[in-house]
Amino acid sequence: MQNLLSHSLSQLRTLEAQIVEELKKRHFLGVSQAREQILHIARGAGLSVKELLAGKAPKEPKAQPREAKFRHPDDSTKQWSGRGRQPGWVKDWLATGRSLDDAKI
Repeated sequence: MQNLLSHSLSQLRTLEAQIVEELKKRHFLGVSQAREQILHIARGAGLSVKELLAGKAPKEPKAQPREAKFRHPDDSTKQWSGRGRQPGWVKDWLATGRSLDDAKI
């Protein structure tokens, strides 16, 4: 570190101006580096700059409907994938003593 006591007022002001200029450069460089790091991380996560600036998480794609595994033998519009709650026609079907295997596609 320099001994500032030996400097004149003019020299100290010149030094002050140089320090302020260097602080501005380093601040700008730090912000630029941070911006590049953020953009790199966003691109790696599959986010666009617009999505990143919007501050919203991207929407998850909707699940594709499952293929039907069971169909009502008398009404082909009534189908069920076998996942989730049983539809009414399946409950009725089972209540009559029939097997779900009889409705398998």
